[in-house]
Parts: sequence; C-alpha cells; structure tokens
Amino acid sequence: MKKLFTIFFLILINLHSTSQIDKVHPPNWWIGHKNPNLQLLIKAEKINDYEVNINYPGVKITNIHNADSPNYIFLDLEISDKAKEGSFIITFTKENKTLTYSYKLRKKRSLEDQSNGFDSSDAIYLITPDRFANGNYENDIIDFLKERKIDRANNYARHGGDLKGIFENISYIKNMGFTSLWLNPVLINDMKEGSYHGYATTDYYSVDPRFGSMKEYIELSLELKKNNIKLIKDIIVNHCGLYHWWMDDLPFKDWLNFQENYLKSNDKTIEKNTVYSNHRRTTIQDIYASKSDYRGMLDGWFVPTMPDLNQKNKFLANYLIQNSLWWIETLNLSGIRQDTYPYAEKEFMSKWAGRIMSEYPKFNIVGEEWSYNPIRIAYWQDGNNNKDGYKSNLKSTMDFAMQKAIQEGILEEEAWNTGLIKIYENLANDFYYSNPESLLIFNDNHDMSRIHTQMKKDITKTKMAIGLMLVLPRIPQLLYGTEILMEDSSNPGDHGLIRSDFPGGWDNDKINAFSKQNLTDDQIEMQEYLKVLLNFRKKSKAIHIGNTIHFAPKNGVYLLQRRFNDEIVIFIINKNKNDVRLSNDRFSELNLNNIVFSDIHSGKKFSFSKTLKLKSNSSYILKSN
Repeated sequence: MKKLFTIFFLILINLHSTSQIDKVHPPNWWIGHKNPNLQLLIKAEKINDYEVNINYPGVKITNIHNADSPNYIFLDLEISDKAKEGSFIITFTKENKTLTYSYKLRKKRSLEDQSNGFDSSDAIYLITPDRFANGNYENDIIDFLKERKIDRANNYARHGGDLKGIFENISYIKNMGFTSLWLNPVLINDMKEGSYHGYATTDYYSVDPRFGSMKEYIELSLELKKNNIKLIKDIIVNHCGLYHWWMDDLPFKDWLNFQENYLKSNDKTIEKNTVYSNHRRTTIQDIYASKSDYRGMLDGWFVPTMPDLNQKNKFLANYLIQNSLWWIETLNLSGIRQDTYPYAEKEFMSKWAGRIMSEYPKFNIVGEEWSYNPIRIAYWQDGNNNKDGYKSNLKSTMDFAMQKAIQEGILEEEAWNTGLIKIYENLANDFYYSNPESLLIFNDNHDMSRIHTQMKKDITKTKMAIGLMLVLPRIPQLLYGTEILMEDSSNPGDHGLIRSDFPGGWDNDKINAFSKQNLTDDQIEMQEYLKVLLNFRKKSKAIHIGNTIHFAPKNGVYLLQRRFNDEIVIFIINKNKNDVRLSNDRFSELNLNNIVFSDIHSGKKFSFSKTLKLKSNSSYILKSN
C-alpha cells in the first residue's frame, strides 16, 4: 500500500511540475539522426537558476546555455543510436523545488520508409487551406484567438476552410491527376487580422486550430500517401508573426533584427525607415552593393507585422533547423517550399538545406526567389558554379523567369523580339542551370494574378499557357481553381481575390466544382482539358525525363519535342489568325516521317509525312502511337 501511495504521489508531483514548464521545443525527438546532437529550448519562470539532470541510457547532457532572459535555457543533448524508444524525465532542481518534464524519444524512419521528394514526374496542386473546403464548421471560430469571425464576403477575413475539407476531397485531387499537394502554411497565426494566409507564424510547433488539429494533419498526410500523393509543407524561416509567443519575452538581445527598435515601442509599431526591408534582393549577389543596402535587405522586416528573425544567432538557427526536421519526420513530408528564400542569411540557408538533405537524401526543397533573371535564380540552385563559391544545398528554385516568358510569349504580338521568341530564348537559358528539370514552373500562384486573368479571360490562350508549362522539362505547379478558370479580373493582383473560395467547398454553395454542378461550359471544358493532360503526363516518361528539342518560332508557330526511347510528345502553338500548313522539311532532324501521332485531347490522328495542318489560334499536345 505504501508503495502504491508513493507512486501515486510521484505522479501527482510530475503532473503538477510539468505544468510549470511553459515550453520545451522540439516537443519530442527521434533516435537515428546522422547528427546525434539535439538542442532543447526550455522556457519557464527563472529556469536559469535550476540545475538540470537526465538519467536515461543513451542520452547525455553536453552543455547548458543560459539566455539573456532568465526564463530560457538551451539544453544540449547527445542522443546515441543505442538509446531506446520511450520517455525520459528531465529534472530541474533549485533548493527544495523540483520541476520535471517527460520527454519522448521515437525511432527515426529508415531511408526506405521515407517519402520520395517531388520531381519532374510530379504535378503539384497548390491550395490555400482557408479557401478550399470547409469540412468542420465547429472550428471556424476559436474564442481564445485574436481574430474571431468568419466573413466570406471579405477577401481578407477567415472563410473557414480546413484540413478536414482537404481530406474529404483527396479523391478529387487524385482523379484530376495531381501527384503532389502544396499547402500554404497551416501553423497557428494568432494575428488580429489577415490571419487566413498563414505566413505570420505565432508558434512553429502548433497547427492553427481553425484548420484542425495535429492529429488531423497527420491523418491527412497518411491518407495522401495511401493515394500516392506527396505532401509539401510551406515553411518560413525569415520572419514570424508579430504576436508570436516569444515576442513578449525574447530569449536573447539579438533574437530579432532591429530588436532594440521593437523593445522601445509601446504599441508594437516601429518607424518604417529604420526597420523595414528595402527588398533589394539583387544585393545578395551584387559585387558592388553597399553594406547598408545589403544589410537593409537582410535585416529589415518583411512587413510591419512580421518581425525579422536573426539567423546569425546560433540558438535561433538551431531552433529553425530542428523545427524543419521535426515536421519532416512527424508528417513524413516529401518536400518543403521555403518562402522568401533570399531574405534570410544565405550562410544559414545553406546550413539549413544541407542539414535537411543530409538527414533526408530522398527529400526535395524549393526556394522562392521572385526574380525574372535566370542568373539570379540559378545562383540558389545546388551545383551552380557561383563565382563567390556559395553552395546552397538547394535542389530547386521557383522559375519566375519562365513564368513571365510564357505570359509575354503568348500575349504579345509576334515580331523579331516579341511574342513566342520570349519562350524560346528563356528555355535556351537552361544551359546556365545546374539542373533545369528540377526548377519549379507555374503560370500563377497565390501571390500573383491568376493565369486566366493574365490571358485576358481567353480560354484558348489559357490552354496554351498551361499546356506548354506541363510539357516543359520542369516540375509544374498549378493553383487550386485553375481547372475551372478562377480569375481576379475585377481587381487584378488583389491577394484576397486571387485566393477566392473554391466553389463547392462550403455547404449550400450554388456552384460545385467537385461535382460540376452549375459550372459553365468553359469551366467544364477546362477542367476536362487539365484532367486529361495531367493523367497523361502522370505516365509519360518523355515528359518526366525525356530529351528536349525546340525550334525557334517562325511565322507565329513554335514547336517543342520531348522524347524518351520510342515515346515522343510534341507541343505546338499556332498564334496565327488563319490556319497554317506546317512543312515537315524544317523538322526533318526529328525523324518523324511515318510516325502517326494522336492529339491527347481530341484523339485526332496526325502525320508529319509532308505538311501538318494547324488551326488558327491553337495549340496541340501530340503523342506517338
């Protein structure tokens, strides 16, 4: 009886004591990482006065670091491969007071069990979770959060989409032919307004309860894997949200850039000219850049509500790296899309990506570099021969240069230096990339006007742009709703409008894109066009890994071939207002004589024996039979 009472008493102490530890990050870890070192951020009142002990085979404390704030310590652990799965107690003692925390260790996934990263065989579907589908109306409003309303008439308010809504529509995503899913951030954004987009994180280890729970996030990942769909997580290491939990008690004096300005402010506002980024991303590579311009780019806050994180602080750097590793292992992710890539310290970004790729060699990461200059895009891709010797460890970057070239190439009038030549010459720049087929190509995304709006709401031109993108030697990404011609023409470029609700994602929606209810003929036509093309692309080795040959545009016609062994895919654009007879003489090196091709959409047969008739203002995707 005495023994049972003692056990019960210890349990009560443990439960009571644990509640006095505010934060332990990462909240759990794994045995089997190549790097056995783990650094825990521990937050509790005056925790730096406590002695810390762990008694667990295979786990050793190697160092204890006090922060500038007395309410933090950073605990360095070494976790041996010989450690066993289970929980161990971290004991904190000061005089007669004891705090304890139970910390869990699991075994890291083997290489065979890790997800493959996304690549050129994939087609990525990009979703803004708040705007896709509302699967649980009970989590729309959370009383303890700052923004507590749903207003679907307001483009910048919460609309109620969530993880369950995505889960319930996985079959739609799969049947459309998508093989990867990129979600805009779903971590908690406890901001006063505009929290729907997810880019102002207020806790790096918590799912926003308006999107659902950690359990639902894991269940979504598992269900996607069952359906052979890869999951890509949107991560931001450059900045956090203004109401992040650590903003009221920052661990170090240099946790943020321009931290002293923030601390002097009583109302969490700071003078713009002293702390906001100049957004001059060219300074990162510019050999003539002034130090003030260079630091103004890296240290400045992205926007007033997003404090700039100082990755030069080694404890913050470890925190951010371990957080990414934690999410990869927790969700068995296939990839990360890293937001605002050049805004963080580039040495840190190299270390961050390098650590991830070392631990997860099958993984992929794409970085956002919003530049129309291929030289600057190439700088960030691993394997590029940079003059300054910089090695990024980053497999993929976003190809804004090709995105712009496609838009201008289709819209502009044909001339010596305008129109389709823009596409041809941009693709010709691939010699400069270390791995062009690993670049991420897109016609639009959540930050830019939708492709149907860009194409002046001309469905034929929209098909040209999408069709070309999907046959290029790239990794393609499409924004949700592209398949039903969603557009923002009433206010082009307005972010809230670009991220409009997907029709049918809410009860009582009059239009339902999932079931085709009340879609227009054009919307149904585009949805079917994409479904056929995506499912064809899913099986086409010629598009995934084939060789590429293209011919300079002539008389308003552009032809590109992808070929792998006996499989040939040909893409043709005819921008002429009249039908054209295309002679085979110019393309004789392709050896297309006596090969019968089929249009993947119409099924119509084509032969290159002499001439090929092209309809006015048309595009074709032909496959060899």
